[in-house]
Amino acid sequence: MLRLNMMFSSFFLWLLLFFSSLFSYGLGDKAFSGTYGVNYGRIADNLPSPESVVTLLKAAKIKNIRIYDVDHQVLRAFKGSGIEIVVGLGNEFLKDMSVGEDRAMSWVKENVQPFLPGTKIRGIAVGNEILGGTDMELWQVLLPAAKNVYNALTKLGLAKNVQVSSPHSEAVFANSFPPSSCTFKEDVLPYMKPLLQFFSQIGTPFFINAYPFLAYKNDPQHIDLNYALFLKNPGIYDAKTKLYYSNMFEAQVDAAYAALEKVGFDKMEVIVSETGWASHGDESEAGATIKNARTYNRNLRKRLLKKKGTPYRPKKVVRAYVFALFNENLKPGPTSERNFGLFKADGSISYDIGFTGLVPSSATSSFLSFKGIGSSSMVMAFTSFAAFLFVAL
Repeated sequence: MLRLNMMFSSFFLWLLLFFSSLFSYGLGDKAFSGTYGVNYGRIADNLPSPESVVTLLKAAKIKNIRIYDVDHQVLRAFKGSGIEIVVGLGNEFLKDMSVGEDRAMSWVKENVQPFLPGTKIRGIAVGNEILGGTDMELWQVLLPAAKNVYNALTKLGLAKNVQVSSPHSEAVFANSFPPSSCTFKEDVLPYMKPLLQFFSQIGTPFFINAYPFLAYKNDPQHIDLNYALFLKNPGIYDAKTKLYYSNMFEAQVDAAYAALEKVGFDKMEVIVSETGWASHGDESEAGATIKNARTYNRNLRKRLLKKKGTPYRPKKVVRAYVFALFNENLKPGPTSERNFGLFKADGSISYDIGFTGLVPSSATSSFLSFKGIGSSSMVMAFTSFAAFLFVAL
């Protein structure tokens, strides 16, 4: 009898560990568990299939991505990949989502819940660069929309695993130099403070799209290119904090921390939701070269992999999503907008920063077979153990 009890105890312990590994998706409270992620934009007509993108990301060991919609083909392709995804609720949906929680509930049930937990959807970005933008009506509906999405997730039991956020552009700031002087614009504050209060209550960081490239492009006469590219330069000294900055990226992150501190959110984490450098541009777009893009993205990656903080927040590890995974040939605007990709449309690298392009078809086939073997092996292990228990009893 004692032997029987011990064997049953061992069996149920094994079961617990087995199913814990299957549903480990639910563990942890961060939408961004690493430090280096990539934005997977798809405004193009020549990109690899989502299945090929999964192969590409796994080969590059990229485990965190953001997409700007909830494309079901993409979400299905990422099932079982282990790659963590933040999906986007487009600006065009915000007014509808703000009307009532039922709209948000329908959206979540259709576009998020069915893909969990196989696809690791870890966050929903509600809108993109709303505050500081030109559509004032969207400023007004952003917070109600975010609250309705969060409430829908809560009622479905998903809020602990799927984070609600909203990324901002530098347009929300009145000034950002030196970093300690950064403040939110006066007209933005009445909308920003309630939004920050809500995000603070639910544990959401402040997401900022920070581009040293754009700062340099707009003022190449007064900004040191080396300072923007993480290269050797005199840097800047912030007299108020007595801190030295050797690169613009860290200065932009600390500027956001300073602005948050001034409105009472000094404990809120800052995450960079977009940053990158264009490899081509129009004649008027200073700095948009392959050499500069390679230098910025290579040095940024090295910086993020060190898992260190900033001068003003040395204990807060810097996290950032690079823009973007691919060049997007259908994006409107200046030439630079279509040339931020780390990879070309055929899956080859745009320039060398340590990644490899898409693997050959034979290797892809092996990879897919390996996934299948992994899944069947777990089933076989379970069956074998059950058979062993039956015989022993």
